[in-house]
Amino acid sequence: MPNHTDLLRMNERSLAQQAAVRKATFSPGEVKVLRPFSIWEISQFMFNVPADTLRKKLADDPSLPQGETLDDGRQRWFSLDEINELRRRLRFRGRSLLPTRPQGRAMRVAVSNFKGGVGKTVVAQHLAHAAALDGYRVLIIDFDPQATLTHSMGLTDVREWNTVWGVMCRDLCREADRIMAGYDNPDDCPFPAAEELPEDVQSIGAQRVQDFIQPTCWSTIDIIPSCANAAFVEFASAQYRALHKAWSFFGCVARYLDELPDDQYDIILFDCPPAIGYQSLNAAFAADILYVPSGPGYWEYDSTTSYLGQLGDAMADISEGFSAHAADAGITLPKDFADIRMLMTRFEATNPLHLAMMDAFRNVFGSNVCQHPIEMTRAVEQSGRFQMSVYEQDYRQMTRETWKRARQSFDRAYDEFRTTVLTAWPQVQGRQEAAE
Repeated sequence: MPNHTDLLRMNERSLAQQAAVRKATFSPGEVKVLRPFSIWEISQFMFNVPADTLRKKLADDPSLPQGETLDDGRQRWFSLDEINELRRRLRFRGRSLLPTRPQGRAMRVAVSNFKGGVGKTVVAQHLAHAAALDGYRVLIIDFDPQATLTHSMGLTDVREWNTVWGVMCRDLCREADRIMAGYDNPDDCPFPAAEELPEDVQSIGAQRVQDFIQPTCWSTIDIIPSCANAAFVEFASAQYRALHKAWSFFGCVARYLDELPDDQYDIILFDCPPAIGYQSLNAAFAADILYVPSGPGYWEYDSTTSYLGQLGDAMADISEGFSAHAADAGITLPKDFADIRMLMTRFEATNPLHLAMMDAFRNVFGSNVCQHPIEMTRAVEQSGRFQMSVYEQDYRQMTRETWKRARQSFDRAYDEFRTTVLTAWPQVQGRQEAAE
């Protein structure tokens, strides 16, 4: 009869296959490198100017990045850093190419649902890549122990103490000392100080705030990665709560992000696991906006309904149980969001069932439903299969129209996302200033 040793052997075989896939998907040495972008892409999809106009600007000023001419000898190709330098230095009819960035800290968006297969990681990945191509600086936090988003960003060797688990250990140590300091006589404190916590918690808790952030193959996207061993965080967190019952475990990530400089990032995206646990609750309490992807089937609608109810119940219980000490812990209860958005994924506009489910979502959730779903196309299918977003795929590897259709679907979804973020930003900034 199979037991745990069989599971471990299966895991070893799968890891070997996983490495082979990554070697074929990424560059040699398993180092993923972001492809360059053509003048056609930059002019049409990023700068929204005629390609000839951009070429003339480059010809008139040789100090601007000139890109690289590849084998075909006709098209110039530019790196993301070169594109961002063009953004900073070029203007078209007085129009700046820099993205709108209100004052205040970065906006935080959680992509969450506990139904697997609805495209949470694909949505988070594409929103991050689209925002980076739009000129924003992005931080991704991968809460999912499956670590698909981490792998897609080119990170393959991640230790569990560099994941959200490490952030939680660090927070537990800091909160333990803060709570202990609140007593005139430390002996009166019924909870342990940091030095009384397990040694592994103390060693991980000694890390600095920037130690958890890793660079990716995208120069303007960083990540707090995940790994398979990070699944242990759910068990560990329960143990830590038993050790320190006053620890507001759900506020770890929010407090951590509050330590980052306001201007380090513009947008912070959370890719959440398909469950309501310690990690997804941390994401919810840290987020300004909740994005809920759902597929076009009834079971996905049913699961999304359950997710909303269970998340709401969990947040209500926390608000009631921790309200007396939340302010001291840097948390505002009850938790509120600047916006909640429902995003349909894997949508086929010619499928009557999909159209009917979209109508059902809009009848129930009204204006919370995104107007632009993510359409199912061949390029979208390949993005999941090869761990590459549509933005990373080279249109020369397929028909340009197939690639363009997929890109435009995600661009429409991103444009709506950006409008949601920019609308909510002043509200979040005002609430932050009032709290200070």
